[in-house]
Amino acid sequence: MKILIGEIAHETNTFSKVKTTVESFKQWEWLHGEAIINKHRKVRDYLGGMIDRAEEIGVEVVPTFSAFAMPSGIITQETYERLVYELINEIKVAGNFDAICLALHGAGVVEGIDDLEGGILTAVRNVVGYEIPIVVTLDLHGNITDQMVKEADALLGVNFYPHVDSYERGMEAIDITKRILLGEVQPKMSLKKLPLMIPTSTTNLSPAKDINQLCWNREEHESILDCTFFHGFPYTNIPEVGVTILTVTDNDQDLADKTSEEIADEVWKRRKEFFPPIVSPIEGIQKALKIDGYPIVINETSDNPGGGTPGDGTHLLSAMLQENLRNACFGFIYDPEVVNIAHEKGVGATIEVNIGGKTDDMHGDPIPIKAYVKTLTDGRFVQSSPMGKGGKINYGKSARLIVNDLDIIVCSKRSQTLDEQIFILHGIDVTTYKIVALKSSQHFRAGFEPLANTIISVDSPGLSSFNLKFFNHTRLAGPVYPFNEEDELLKRNEWSKK
Repeated sequence: MKILIGEIAHETNTFSKVKTTVESFKQWEWLHGEAIINKHRKVRDYLGGMIDRAEEIGVEVVPTFSAFAMPSGIITQETYERLVYELINEIKVAGNFDAICLALHGAGVVEGIDDLEGGILTAVRNVVGYEIPIVVTLDLHGNITDQMVKEADALLGVNFYPHVDSYERGMEAIDITKRILLGEVQPKMSLKKLPLMIPTSTTNLSPAKDINQLCWNREEHESILDCTFFHGFPYTNIPEVGVTILTVTDNDQDLADKTSEEIADEVWKRRKEFFPPIVSPIEGIQKALKIDGYPIVINETSDNPGGGTPGDGTHLLSAMLQENLRNACFGFIYDPEVVNIAHEKGVGATIEVNIGGKTDDMHGDPIPIKAYVKTLTDGRFVQSSPMGKGGKINYGKSARLIVNDLDIIVCSKRSQTLDEQIFILHGIDVTTYKIVALKSSQHFRAGFEPLANTIISVDSPGLSSFNLKFFNHTRLAGPVYPFNEEDELLKRNEWSKK
């Protein structure tokens, strides 16, 4: 039994002005053949799960092409064509094989193409036909489309946000593919779309936690292979954006349809619960200072590079400096210009620079600071978070600056903060600080919940803001909550009868 594996993953924030190019992918991952195995074996991600499970049960996997780019703006047409070419070419030279497992995302958007994943799957089908099973893992922030369902035999989404189960979904993809090849299962899928967009919502807490439990309860039925609550990615201006429920059964379309309908109804009943109160950076800091104990983790959700933002936003950092905080640290802000100056001047130097706010004027202005250069590093470490544990991370040249008593980590590659390793790398023990600030919406929880006394999410203008009404969605197919919450179609729940 021979299964091809590969990955093309991008979460596209179409409101970002920073287009995604081939170089955007090459900065993070652009691998062929055995290099994929070497990078992902024993790593807790999708491909790691596929590789380890296949080796465990004696299935031969053939790595094809793997590309990942940090979430950013729309993918250029040229980049899309190159991605498809690289994958298809590897498939063509693979020789005989029995099936394909792909790690995609679900929220990719290309110039002129709203559905990256549907386009990829169609291109693969044009080469291999419809007799070869194709099983796909997806992010729960995918905006799932009918084309994806049509072109794949099974779509398997992660259940948790933070995505600590990516590895398990990779394993599951291999298991289901093997069962398809042995004739043990014949997947049937049902996709139910809701006229609903929700902000990024952790599954560690209700209501998303409760919806997941409903899905798992349904999976206890012997004929239900998978039931996934896809949150969707609201920062895409496309018609097929929003929450979906996808059920996969063993050759029972009616059961798949019924299950997706029932879970969708439960999500709709609780739609208002997905919109938490929004707290500003200043309010979050003042709240943190009133709490006994430490560390208090403050996450800046509105400038989450994991959602396609610049990562150099200054709203939270500016508030921390304004409040003249002591025993506080910020990790990290993206600013290669400042990093280069720090490395040029060296440890022990005092530098005067403008930090952050250099990508656009939405996420805050550059902040003039006079900083002591405390630590310089290469930005390399091994990830310890349950999400992606074991992965080798490289944020490029980095620096720890001290402004008054505030520690600020600055890196030369854009990313959200997933665990404490970037702090440790720069000599900071977060468990000894009163306030630990970082950029992330929810993924940081996997690494920081075990360490934090309290977590406070703060929001401000930004490309991943909880305030969805901040975004100008011009291409919606019909009324969508929360934008059209008073629309009679939504109020009467008539969308569910369509």
